[in-house]
Amino acid sequence: MKRTNYAGLIDESYLDQAVTLQGWVQKRRDLGGLIFVDLRDREGLVQLAFSEEFDAAALEVAEKMRTEFVIEIEGTVRSRAEGAVNKNLKSGKIEVQVHQATILAEAKTTPFYIENDINVSDELRLKYRYLDLRRPEMQNNLRIRSKITAATHEFLDANGFMDIETPYLAKSTPEGARDYLVPSRVYEGAFFALPQSPQLFKQLLMGAGFDRYYQVARAFRDEDLRGDRQPEFTQLDVEMSFMDQAEIMALVNEWVAAIMQKTVDYTLDTTAIPTLEWADAMARYGTDKPDLRFGMELQDLSALMADSEFGVFANAIKNGGQVKAIVVPGAAEHYSRKDIDKLAQYIERFGAKGLAWLKITDEGITGPISKFLTTKGEALLAQTNAQAGDLILFAADQPGVVAATLDALRRMTAKEMNLIDETKWAFAWIVNWPLFEYQPEEDRWISAHHPFTMPNEADLPLMATTEGAHQAHAQSYDLVLNGYELGSGSIRIHRMDIQEQMLSALGFTKEAAHTAFGFLLEGMEFGFPPMGGIALGLDRLAMLLAGRENIREVIAFPKNSKGTEPMTEAPTLVAQNQLAELNLVAPAYLETDAPNLAEE
Repeated sequence: MKRTNYAGLIDESYLDQAVTLQGWVQKRRDLGGLIFVDLRDREGLVQLAFSEEFDAAALEVAEKMRTEFVIEIEGTVRSRAEGAVNKNLKSGKIEVQVHQATILAEAKTTPFYIENDINVSDELRLKYRYLDLRRPEMQNNLRIRSKITAATHEFLDANGFMDIETPYLAKSTPEGARDYLVPSRVYEGAFFALPQSPQLFKQLLMGAGFDRYYQVARAFRDEDLRGDRQPEFTQLDVEMSFMDQAEIMALVNEWVAAIMQKTVDYTLDTTAIPTLEWADAMARYGTDKPDLRFGMELQDLSALMADSEFGVFANAIKNGGQVKAIVVPGAAEHYSRKDIDKLAQYIERFGAKGLAWLKITDEGITGPISKFLTTKGEALLAQTNAQAGDLILFAADQPGVVAATLDALRRMTAKEMNLIDETKWAFAWIVNWPLFEYQPEEDRWISAHHPFTMPNEADLPLMATTEGAHQAHAQSYDLVLNGYELGSGSIRIHRMDIQEQMLSALGFTKEAAHTAFGFLLEGMEFGFPPMGGIALGLDRLAMLLAGRENIREVIAFPKNSKGTEPMTEAPTLVAQNQLAELNLVAPAYLETDAPNLAEE
């Protein structure tokens, strides 16, 4: 028999038609002489009816069916009996009366139910990922991911871009994150690196004359994991020549609009996407990826509190720091002293040494620091526009600590107070980034984006010295969605002299620069065009459009929080003979005659 339809798509338009369906048994109900089976496939459920009235042999087969058996049936679509309609299903008004049935595969009891909203550990779900992926919500997540890539291919193909693959096995270059290394069997002691991004290759493609490139590109970074990061991830990667920043941003707006339309049926008004200066975003939200679905902007109170009687505020400003605050509307009663202590403990990870706060009541200002602000109360309320019932949270420290602290508090309290409009898609562009940023824990300067980012034209004279270069700003542009960095892009350096200045400012000698990036620098000597591009994070975009909080939910076979894969148990040890072929030394605990663990 050949399947004629997906089970979940059968509805009353198929009444009295013969259908052939295949899928899994979701549920079986035996009413004695009449058996109902819910058949599930990727499109949903349909009810099957088995009875001697329809076919006695099919009824005998149905008696043997159990949950997750794989079956195939032939039947006729009929209306359900009165009172049996299920309004929650597309197929809820009909059933299929079965006159032929086959069990294609039996199944043992699954470790969890194949349904939405299961209450089991992530580790168990990942161990049995092939079962987890049967669940409707997981199938919908991957369907959204597929729609994103389909819309990308359609849009970029229509706009003259060429889909070009770049290597997975490449040279290790110092671009920021830690590389995954692959030892060479042929060249002893030499290693390939898995790409952190296709950055250098796509610039070389521009130099080769392919003026519009794109790729659904796999990338690999050996980093610590979090909810929106995996060791291997996917970028929607584009690069183009002879286009300036404004032109690239306009094209990306249309691309994202096409994705939103075809994926979640949302019409994005590209003219309404705001553009924020990096410095403005940091000042108002404490982050370069602000969530614009709610207000609660940071209020700079440094001038007001410079002569404050509260020593924490006055000393922070005296030592070159800031005093800023957020107003959490209606939160005064919601947050007890114990709740605020939990917030204070949470922000210690950002370097905060404590959390000052005030509550606004009809009688005035209350809280542990209110006695120090008796002369400041009226001005404080005027500047923050705080109203009765509001909670004010303060941060007083160096600018970086203040920004990180209040960004975290802003997001957390907005979520806890249900202030976020979950129906809103808040896109924004962040532009005019610093070219470099200082890493105090490493005592060095690093690229704010990557070492191939073009400085602003007005800042090119600054590149002549290392100190000057560190003050320059970049022709960079990040696309933000709902508080996540969705994509990062820039105009690239296409001149060797500027590229050498950039690498020099990062601490490379001329010899070290050519050792690491000689192929790129040499290519620039043969005439590179002005170019720019961007990479959107496919995993992160799919996560947001699917309404999830972790990218594992939109990746078929992800790693867990420890960077391992519970289903296959990767990474695993390998046998000594495999290591010997690669001229690597086996761990001491592996015996000489250890079996091939991959085969085991």
